[in-house]
Amino acid sequence: MPAPAFLLPSHPLDPRRVDPQFVREARLLRDLGGEHHFVDHDALLAGDARAAVDRVPAGLGAFWYRGWMLPSARYAGFAAALAERGGQLLTSPPGYASAHELPGWYGVFEGATPPSVWLPLGGDGVAAGAADDGRGAGQEPPGAERLAAAVARLGGQGPAIVKDYVKSRKHEWDEACYIPELADLPNVARVVARFVELQGEYLAGGVVLRRYEEFARVAWDAGDGTSGGDGDGPRRAVEARVWWLDGEPVLVGPHPDMPGSPAVPDLSVVRPLVRALGCRFVTTDLAERADGSGWRVVEVGDGQVSELPRGIDASALLVSLLAA
Repeated sequence: MPAPAFLLPSHPLDPRRVDPQFVREARLLRDLGGEHHFVDHDALLAGDARAAVDRVPAGLGAFWYRGWMLPSARYAGFAAALAERGGQLLTSPPGYASAHELPGWYGVFEGATPPSVWLPLGGDGVAAGAADDGRGAGQEPPGAERLAAAVARLGGQGPAIVKDYVKSRKHEWDEACYIPELADLPNVARVVARFVELQGEYLAGGVVLRRYEEFARVAWDAGDGTSGGDGDGPRRAVEARVWWLDGEPVLVGPHPDMPGSPAVPDLSVVRPLVRALGCRFVTTDLAERADGSGWRVVEVGDGQVSELPRGIDASALLVSLLAA
């Protein structure tokens, strides 16, 4: 049985070249004897999936995608356009949505991840006024009554963070991410409204409130993000990113935000949960509690659109995917 081929985003200005973000993976694939072809990410986002895959040879069979994130609806269109050309994404559209969006994976990981509630912005999880790709466009934040009910479901007090189904805005921590006290409903509303405003058309699905948990931290003083240390830099939570294929970990490394940081997570709790999720290729971001009582799942993601940290050797990962 032939090895799966890979689909990588083409360069925005030259469809014959790979997107600069994925040059390293393209070279490594070539060195490993793998085959890759280009897709037009901008066309995928615009909803023109047929145009996006028109450079992919017909009849090649199975593919792994390695590229930028896509809204779940756009991923489904991507899969359908490939199927018309005799191709099959090895991660199905339902599998992609389950791993990519918090409501898809939370039920499996509940108890191993911070308690969470979510508020769809629209009747079917698509923001009100959004295009059919699942991204918000001019949407309004949840009203006071919905927010109060969500806060009550989360316990009504204590710190929390706000995010959407996929991403937070942790770089605007005080402004659009961290909520010091859920009981302060006016401030909850302010932080949520600012988050929705800043996410704009890129807001995925709806608003999520998650209990804030304190994780073990290290000093991080590398201005370029390439190394850490014990200097005078801010102390940041250390996360590990684990890449799973068919329920087995094939690559363990630091989170891309802190390449080179120490990260040796205990996988005993998360391994059966990944298998229970039933998605072929996923990532889990893990962090150790500050009191040393165990590792927590911070995020789950689809492996096709999860970023590799700089400097990590991805050979084992790509070899495993080529053999899948």
